Amino acid sequence: MAQASNNERELASAPIGKLMVRLALPAVLAQFINVLYNVVDRIYIGHIPGTGALALTGVGVTMPIILLISAFAAFAGMGGAPLASIQLGAGNRERAERILSNSFSMLLILSVVLTIFFRAFSRPLLYAFGASDNIIDYGLSYINLYVLGTVFVQLALGLNTFISAQGHATTAMLSVLIGAVTNIVLDPILIFVFNMGVPGAAVATVISQACSAAWALRFLTSKKSSIRIRLSYMKLQPKIALSILGLGVAPFIMQSTESLVTITLNSGLQTYGGDLYVGSMTVMQSVMQSIMMPMQGISQGVQPILSYNYGAGNYQRVRDTFKLLFKVTVALTVICCLVVVLFPGMFGRIFTSDAELIALVSRVMPIFFAGIWMFGCQLSCQCLFMGLGQAKISLFLALLRKVILLVPLAILLPMATGSVISIFVAEPIADIAASATSLLLFFLNYKRLLPVTEQEKQMAAARAAKKK
Repeated sequence: MAQASNNERELASAPIGKLMVRLALPAVLAQFINVLYNVVDRIYIGHIPGTGALALTGVGVTMPIILLISAFAAFAGMGGAPLASIQLGAGNRERAERILSNSFSMLLILSVVLTIFFRAFSRPLLYAFGASDNIIDYGLSYINLYVLGTVFVQLALGLNTFISAQGHATTAMLSVLIGAVTNIVLDPILIFVFNMGVPGAAVATVISQACSAAWALRFLTSKKSSIRIRLSYMKLQPKIALSILGLGVAPFIMQSTESLVTITLNSGLQTYGGDLYVGSMTVMQSVMQSIMMPMQGISQGVQPILSYNYGAGNYQRVRDTFKLLFKVTVALTVICCLVVVLFPGMFGRIFTSDAELIALVSRVMPIFFAGIWMFGCQLSCQCLFMGLGQAKISLFLALLRKVILLVPLAILLPMATGSVISIFVAEPIADIAASATSLLLFFLNYKRLLPVTEQEKQMAAARAAKKK
């Protein structure tokens, strides 16, 4: 328990810049590595001789199901971890363990329900998500195997947030790294050496997620963890479960609406453009994941600092942490925007050797990513509201960008213009509008959530007196 206590003391008192690097860097690496699960699959699948372009598109339409499975892991994991961290900051370790154990039970229940549902309805769902007769078999051969590993995905993603919430960022990173390395090694062996093709990629992913889940579960039942999963606390308590769901609904909607966005975009692209345009979206969403996951890793690494110190009443440290987070996320999204807009063809060639698909990606990618430069604003504000347990504001922001803005725009713009390109235009409009709204809500709620305490006023007055 000594190491756990040291981690908690660092959350409260270590220099913010160094602490952010120590916590965020492993989280960024973990998120980036996590992207490799799906991106590496698509890279290898896209280069299968003869059928790579169609296979890539077929696997692309399975993305809504994959995102939904991950979203339900966020429901229990990202809903419970900030609450557990706040309780640790307040010195209530037993309450934090009850939150962890209830979250674990919820993850197991969700795994059973999701596996049964997606196995039963995979074919009609893929057609609804934009699959055509040319690519449906590729999609089914991947997703029907992938959903058998739903329990591993739920535990690997959902439990890892509780490791990060304690300040064990390197351990959380290793959980993801173990699975990703396993996936990278198994993918070419199963796809090409054993000639399994698309099903081989799915099998590799399931085995990899199982390795990550085993690592996370082992840590959270060991003495190294500040809080542990306890059998006596696993019975669901309505009050705790509702608080987890109340905060978890925002990250759940953020991820599940990504699925809704993918369905809307793929359906529109199939209607107005065809398989080639659906394939271009598969490439661009892979790039988007590669950009957004590290950004979310930064937020995930910083969130324990925000939650712990908010629970401890150390508002000045929360303010200082947010300011640094804001600067970092905005700078990085601006840089990413420039790279993607200036070199779209390079990203197209990573995923496919099909000249026609590369040419289309080069044409539409600068349009699709034109508003991502401002997304750092929304990401940092969303992280603050989540870290402070502000479920209602987090929920609204989660709904705003995708459900309220992007989905209607992606439907209405092509109807008005008759052009498939207007589907790509919807993304930057939604990004900029949602980010501007996030900033407005931040300024409206900043003083209420983080008021200047009497002690801070006295300290400021003392410093002013010394200067005189």
